[in-house]
Amino acid sequence: MGIPNVKRYRIQSPDGKHTATLMSILPKGTDVDAYLADAAKRYDWGAHEEAQKLHFKIRVGQQKQRKR
Repeated sequence: MGIPNVKRYRIQSPDGKHTATLMSILPKGTDVDAYLADAAKRYDWGAHEEAQKLHFKIRVGQQKQRKR
């Protein structure tokens, strides 16, 4: 079950190489473009890149599953 009224926004790193998904609830009347620009500046892109390197895995073959 998700949180109601949450919207997903895609932000891009300043160098344009990476993108991240930002989930937030914004009040009515908020300038979304200004909020996303500020969020992209404050986002820790170095940690994001390191997490992506650790998360990347190559699947070699399909593993058999045991019935118990």
